[in-house]
Amino acid sequence: MIPQDLLDILVCPVCKKPLVLKDEGQRLKCSECRRVYPIRDNIPIMLVDEAVTDPS
Repeated sequence: MIPQDLLDILVCPVCKKPLVLKDEGQRLKCSECRRVYPIRDNIPIMLVDEAVTDPS
């Protein structure tokens, strides 16, 4: 699980908006551009190439 103090400073690398945890802490989602970044071994993968776009 990612600590709250780290979540407070993480932003989307594309649009610079805050991210929220989704799927029981397995992904981070940007509410602005809808990109979803994976979390692997409790490490957020903040690479645009690794993100998927969530249509909802």
